[in-house]
Amino acid sequence: MKYNKLIKNPNRMKVLTIGSDRKLFENGSAVLSRVNEYAERMDELHIIVFSLKSLGFSEIHSTKLHIYPTNSSCRLLYIRDAIKKGKDIIRKNKFKKSDSVISTQDPFETGKVGVVLKKIFDLPLQIQIHTDFLSPYFRNSFLNKIRVLISKSVIPKADGLRVVSSVISDSIKQAFLNLKARIDILPVFVDIEKIINREVTYYTQERGIESILMVSRFTKEKRIDIGLKVFKKVLEQKKNISMTIIGFGPEEKNLKQKIDELNIGNKVEILEWENDVVSVYKKAGIFLLTSEYEGYGMTLIEAGASGCPIVTTNVGVAKTDLFKSGENSFVCSVGDVNCLSKSIINLIENPDKRKLFKERMRDTIQGIAVSKEEYMSRYVNILKNLL
Repeated sequence: MKYNKLIKNPNRMKVLTIGSDRKLFENGSAVLSRVNEYAERMDELHIIVFSLKSLGFSEIHSTKLHIYPTNSSCRLLYIRDAIKKGKDIIRKNKFKKSDSVISTQDPFETGKVGVVLKKIFDLPLQIQIHTDFLSPYFRNSFLNKIRVLISKSVIPKADGLRVVSSVISDSIKQAFLNLKARIDILPVFVDIEKIINREVTYYTQERGIESILMVSRFTKEKRIDIGLKVFKKVLEQKKNISMTIIGFGPEEKNLKQKIDELNIGNKVEILEWENDVVSVYKKAGIFLLTSEYEGYGMTLIEAGASGCPIVTTNVGVAKTDLFKSGENSFVCSVGDVNCLSKSIINLIENPDKRKLFKERMRDTIQGIAVSKEEYMSRYVNILKNLL
């Protein structure tokens, strides 16, 4: 992945971002730390967050960073309230076309807000796209079908698109043939060198080769239920294996029911997200990802950099030339339980292949590593190019 030459001492810039990440209101959260660093590279960074009044969030203001909850009475009013808040921010802080940019975290609800504000104030608009929303699997829910329809009216009005992978960029170019917006590819930042050099903490349990690890949000598109079926099939041949699933989300209850249904409760452990996930990657036997779609797939990069052999569905970054099935990983079609289970058994039975996968994938991922400073500069410069 190539990065454009960085702009030194760029012009001043004000940015208004519309998103829905409520972790911005958590002291010490990684996302709050990240946006603070972005703000230091701007004149002002204003962030509107879709949120319910019942959550009790208050505005956060520092020298350059300003965060505003919509405090909506219901989710249906997110767009209306964000537009109203955006108007106030733009007027109060005297945003001008020459020095100000609007950015939204998706081409859906937040994108709709961005389009309205762009039309009213004639400001450049960037749409960020983090998920492969043009995948047929994305349309599996009614809400997502509506979101795809929204994107068709939002994306053509953008001045710039920031996508996290070439897969998304290519699909957008095919779906929007007359697209005028500039497309910039900037993956999710992963501190690859830090992961590679990270020492394993003493308290992390050694899980060994016959342990399968999944790290994920517990949502439907992650298809962890498929991962459980794969594990069940492997268990029929390899009696000593175990599975650890780390994460959180609305599907947790259903996952536990599936574990009971498959009668594998004594072999599967569900853990809350650990602060030191890297140590878990480094001590696991095989990393398994079974998603229907991914925008990027940060856990694949983390696992690969940690030296954990990977078995994955053909999603996100696994669709790129970084992943070569049979050479540095095993990549299977979405939902292919037989392929996924055979791949795991293959790795368990072949220590030389495991070693080869570890070394090749780690070398491949290390080849795309960029420093945090370079990444931050790249992020800000993409916005500045819209001025």
